[in-house]
Amino acid sequence: MTIELLIFDCDGVLIDSEPVASGTLAQALQRAGVPLSHAEVHCRFTGLSGEAAGRLCREELGLADPDRVFADAKSALYAEFSRSLRPMAGMEELVRAVKQRKCVASNSDMERLRRSLGLLDLWTEFAPYIYSAEMVARPKPAPDLFLLCSENLGVAPHRCLVIDDSALGIAGAVAAGMAAIGFVDPADPRSGRHEALKAAGALRTVEGAGELALALAALSSSEEERASSEKEQASSERKPAVETAG
Repeated sequence: MTIELLIFDCDGVLIDSEPVASGTLAQALQRAGVPLSHAEVHCRFTGLSGEAAGRLCREELGLADPDRVFADAKSALYAEFSRSLRPMAGMEELVRAVKQRKCVASNSDMERLRRSLGLLDLWTEFAPYIYSAEMVARPKPAPDLFLLCSENLGVAPHRCLVIDDSALGIAGAVAAGMAAIGFVDPADPRSGRHEALKAAGALRTVEGAGELALALAALSSSEEERASSEKEQASSERKPAVETAG
């Protein structure tokens, strides 16, 4: 597998935003009369698009106007981001070190991306190749967003590798014809993350930036070994046959 483009999810992969987002949403839901804990919100909402989160609120939680709850949570979220948002541990160093082209593919809207990732130096590592689900007809788990990345950067899907922490993102990558690595935050309180990502089609799963760096290095090493082997084979085939005297 030759990888020419690395496609990173944002929340929970590049930035440690999901615990903050879950906390502010839990508080907004509680103010609206829905008694979900921070941990419950984290498990049920993390990785969902805005549309899917709204549907969950209406159909499962009985909220008639989830948009008002989300607006309340968003107001508190951006203020909290400005105070406490950090990159995922080790991710800045990893992103700067990768040799392949790279981009971001997030189910978040561009406003949230600018007011989260945009607060950090990581933004400049990817800009202008930062893509939001609002740019396509269907968010993850549909393949649309990943195919947009592939098309805009001129890299065939089978030469792209997605790094995502949600089963929805992994499923979308597979649907787009791309390989995917499932990323697990070492501090994630949810159980069964590795199993869920593998079940969605992840090539492998890693825990934290350190394991991701090793996985990417292993892929690069195998590519170099294969290229060297192919070069040696081609050179051998070009050598003229040695004739022996009769």
